[in-house]
Amino acid sequence: MKIYTRTGDDGTTSLFSGGRVPKHHLRVESYGTVDELNSVLGVARTCKPHGDDWLVRIQHQLFNLGADLATPLDAKSSWVVRMDADTIIWLENGIDEMTAQLPELKNFILPGGTPAAAHIHVARTICRRAERLVITLQEDEPIGEHVVPYLNRLSDFLFTLARWENLKAGIPDETWSVR
Repeated sequence: MKIYTRTGDDGTTSLFSGGRVPKHHLRVESYGTVDELNSVLGVARTCKPHGDDWLVRIQHQLFNLGADLATPLDAKSSWVVRMDADTIIWLENGIDEMTAQLPELKNFILPGGTPAAAHIHVARTICRRAERLVITLQEDEPIGEHVVPYLNRLSDFLFTLARWENLKAGIPDETWSVR
């Protein structure tokens, strides 16, 4: 199978429902940003993080989320896995598990620390951008009820995971101070 189809040469792309939209369509921007997030998590994983098992599971979830966003809710598709409440609960449980080990957060902290933690912080910011795009998308088109809560919780998870990675490496949080 060839990787190129030439069908996008006119500036459009296919949705999983079979329709075509411009490549700058907010739906495409949304799932494209989720893809970018997934790629940055792949970069983080090359650093052999302590939370690699969590990250690989999240990467699978992000592929599901991308398919969810690429398939309008009214599309006839039986194979698309939509975001669900159980996935959000899994993230919350992970946040709680890591938070129980972390020192209490009393100040804003600077992103950084180990290479893995720094990449996870970048992923967190991309996740927030994806969330903003999806919120804008839902103003015009219906999306699954768990998509925005998933992205919101995922950014919290990634923030906590970055802190936890640094803890496991013996690197304390560096607090922000006004100079």
